[in-house]
Amino acid sequence: HTGDTAYVEGWGLYAEALGQELGLYEQPAEALGYLHTNLVRTARIVADTGLHAQGWSRRQAAQYLQKEAGMSPADAALEVERSMAMPGQALSARAGQWQLETLRGHARQALGERFSLPQFHAEVLRDGSLPMDILQAKIQRWIDSQATATPTP
Repeated sequence: HTGDTAYVEGWGLYAEALGQELGLYEQPAEALGYLHTNLVRTARIVADTGLHAQGWSRRQAAQYLQKEAGMSPADAALEVERSMAMPGQALSARAGQWQLETLRGHARQALGERFSLPQFHAEVLRDGSLPMDILQAKIQRWIDSQATATPTP
């Protein structure tokens, strides 16, 4: 009962990426931490796919996470268990992030100078967790309404 994973966790990844995009990391170590977290999340998708589509054993998946993401054996084992309990969760979150980035790009292109990042975010969050196809239709309606609205001075 946590809502749509693509929306909820996708929003989390999307919002986290804004720090990089907006130049909020003041120290190289901060940016490196963000990039390492992305590496771990990507490795989790690979390990999940290995387990569920390629027939990897728990050991193979854990070894992959240790080698490619620099995880400790204990952390890698926990991530493998997580992937076994919630197949596709890591991919769903990343897919939600990508969809949000795509929607933002579409809105920015369609609205040009009328595009407002804070207004876009408010619209995405307004109704809470939604399936991504419903969010996409909602954002398209918002774009249409913004395109025809009279600009405020």
